[in-house]
Amino acid sequence: MIRSLLLAVCLVWHARPLDAQVRQPLDHVVAIVNSNAILKSDVDQRVMQYMQSAQTGAFTTDLWYDVLESMIDTYVLVEKAKIDSVVVTDEEVGRALDLRLKGMVSQLGSEQAIEQMFGKSIIQLKAEYREQFREEILADRVRNTQRSKIRISRPEVERFFQGIPQDSLPMIPESVEIAQIVAIPPSKPDAENATFRRAAAIRDSIVNHGKDFEAMARLYGEDNTARNGGLLPLMPLSDLVSEFAAAAAALQPGGVSEVVKTAFGYHVIRLNRRVGDQIETNHILLRIRQSELDDDAAIARLAAIRDTITTRTQSFFAMARRHSDDKNTSTFGGRMINPKTGERRLPVEALDPALYRTVLLLEPGQISEPRAFESPQTGARAYRIIHLIARVPEHKPNLALDYDLIENYALQSKQLREMGKWMQTLRSQIHIQYMVPLP
Repeated sequence: MIRSLLLAVCLVWHARPLDAQVRQPLDHVVAIVNSNAILKSDVDQRVMQYMQSAQTGAFTTDLWYDVLESMIDTYVLVEKAKIDSVVVTDEEVGRALDLRLKGMVSQLGSEQAIEQMFGKSIIQLKAEYREQFREEILADRVRNTQRSKIRISRPEVERFFQGIPQDSLPMIPESVEIAQIVAIPPSKPDAENATFRRAAAIRDSIVNHGKDFEAMARLYGEDNTARNGGLLPLMPLSDLVSEFAAAAAALQPGGVSEVVKTAFGYHVIRLNRRVGDQIETNHILLRIRQSELDDDAAIARLAAIRDTITTRTQSFFAMARRHSDDKNTSTFGGRMINPKTGERRLPVEALDPALYRTVLLLEPGQISEPRAFESPQTGARAYRIIHLIARVPEHKPNLALDYDLIENYALQSKQLREMGKWMQTLRSQIHIQYMVPLP
């Protein structure tokens, strides 16, 4: 159990210098890549992790050797990174470690639970696996740089598509292209001041009257950190919203900020510790209550924007860039993108129920009336108008309708072939020695 959980924190492979001591009597070196040795136990560990993630108990000798080859490829890429003088900064390594630890925290509940499980402090875990993460990032960077050089032409895409048996082509489900303009309801008169005064009173109780910060966070905090005394574990400043990061970075450890306003509400922040560009804080967040938001103002603003568009004086995309409160989509003229594929077409079956109901009633080119929804960024209520750009019914793939999709698959196929050839060339230039018989 401990080993499988540790795999979620560290890299899926592990190596030792050639002069390292064998950890177990039955352990031994199975391959050497320049000055890096790969141990049998490391391959076994990677195989176990793969079997767990794939939810299969089917161990085979072929799987074991496939994993070994994958590990050798990783070290070949690390050696290539050295030749090309590819550099990974300490900050990048730290961010990668933090992301992996965040995943563990979400599973186990806290950093303390991780430390208890592994019998090591977070600092010890980071120190132990820092160089391994650095090598993982180096390998990925070299691989991605080479992959990005591979292009594909239209004739290649057409040949790829024509080479697929027509009876094996799957149906593409109904999809839509949509764009949105979002309006966040402003606060009603005096609501901002009332929330600010509540936050200032809480800060005064802590700073001037000796109240316990964690106790006040549990009592008054209005986000999901309140039950843990408002604790935000060690994280890079770049992961925090700019106003919060600036206020926290200006503090000395143990210091308490003035009241800070962000898109989430009003915060009182205490800096606990700073490690490089990372900070650990506690905070108390007070939100402007939903009842204190002026929904009518947001609806009226969207209605006016909609009228401007429907009278043909401005395009939807131009108005989205200027007026939408959702910065994730406003840059693209309000277009909503599939976050998994980066494509503009969204499968209808994947839309959330509220958006599905809105889109269902629209014809291509139409714009909905303002509708309420929950902002995925802040979790707060907001309003939006939806523009249905296009609706594509369920159909068999074809180049006319699905060129971008087919091009993506064709490019992936070409990249797989070309990267395989490139890796073989790299392998021929680097010393690789197998210490076990190959099948």
